[in-house]
Amino acid sequence: MTSTRALSFFIAVLLAVPAAPAAGQSPATLTLDEAIAQGLANSFRLAELEARQDSAEAVEQGRAAARRPSLAALAGYTRTNHVDEFVIVQPGQLRQVVYPDVPDNFRTRLDLQWLFYTGGRLDALERASRAERQATGEDLTAARADLRLEITRAFWALVTAQEAEQVLARSLDSIGAYVRDLRARLDQGLIPPNELLSAEAQQSRERLVSIEAANARAIADADLRRLLGTQGSSPIQPAARLEGVVADAGNVDRLIAEAIAHRPERRALTERVQAARSRMEAAKAGLRPQVGIDGGFDYASPNPRHFPRSDQWQDSWDVSINASWTFWDGGRTGAERADAAALARLAEARLSDFDRQVTFEVRQRQLELESSRAAIATALDGVRAAAEALRVVGERFTAGVVTNTEVLDAQTALLQAELERTRALASARLAEARLARAVGR
Repeated sequence: MTSTRALSFFIAVLLAVPAAPAAGQSPATLTLDEAIAQGLANSFRLAELEARQDSAEAVEQGRAAARRPSLAALAGYTRTNHVDEFVIVQPGQLRQVVYPDVPDNFRTRLDLQWLFYTGGRLDALERASRAERQATGEDLTAARADLRLEITRAFWALVTAQEAEQVLARSLDSIGAYVRDLRARLDQGLIPPNELLSAEAQQSRERLVSIEAANARAIADADLRRLLGTQGSSPIQPAARLEGVVADAGNVDRLIAEAIAHRPERRALTERVQAARSRMEAAKAGLRPQVGIDGGFDYASPNPRHFPRSDQWQDSWDVSINASWTFWDGGRTGAERADAAALARLAEARLSDFDRQVTFEVRQRQLELESSRAAIATALDGVRAAAEALRVVGERFTAGVVTNTEVLDAQTALLQAELERTRALASARLAEARLARAVGR
């Protein structure tokens, strides 16, 4: 085994992004809860979904308003050509103008319209828009949960990178002391030069691994900073450690039932199924009668409802009830019904597929967590065994029983074991977060 292979274990849990932070800058301490709150507040993706939710709410309000009366104020002016006046003259009476020449026509009207019966079409459209608004809200909830998981992943990746960096720093200190001891032995003529050169080569490899670890920590820091939406170059100091009790995954059947009950994606699909069915009802209502009331108050000069016509401001009013019934529309209503029915089948198929997928996802995440718990115990045993092996080899080397190569191999084994322990702890934390997301917590 070599330290290059040890690096591969460490890099497997990190992401890629540029360069290490500048020296001398004080790190910003951040807990996981603070990171999640900050990321949720600064997310443009969530802002987009919130705007979509506001739009869906406005559509719902518009559908509801369509069932209520509308009142409008109208005004107009019309200029007409001059006409010959129509005058009646009778013997012994004054001249009476029946149709005067009035080229300036002014009209004002207060108009009322109320389509109070549509065969259920407006009610169905309102239910459909309400279901779509609720589905959009569930999309927003799901996006928040996804972002929380992403921030959690990046946060623990940074903690992992930080602890791996500390492991490598301890290993460098250890091999540095070992190299100094070998150099002293060489000066005393107790060992050949090749043993010191081998140890120095190992020290150089571990320095290279340490450089990679520092860059990997900067990678994780930049990734977390991206998710938080923060600026600045001071490094983030996560206020957490990987050590701690890893919760038991629990009964998988209970977890699947909880996921089906609580996942926002499923609730969104359920609402969209209901919206599609409501649109089907609205399309069916297109072939039913529609009844409405129209009315208004006019104040005009001249007012055509008054006779004889005169160049004076006069008022009038009217109320009417109108009914319409479309017997045949060329297939438009049938096409709307077919479209709505297809959308309903689509939403139902997506819902059934989601239930199948979430069952698999919960089982997968539960197995990952159980595997991570077992891996932690194995990794801890490995660290204890590697540390004891290094102690024994060191004593044997001091006694002159083993070679320098065996000491270097033991040091490499301990480094690998400690990095594997770090990786196992990080995998467990991420498995916990993924299981919580899969269940809908």
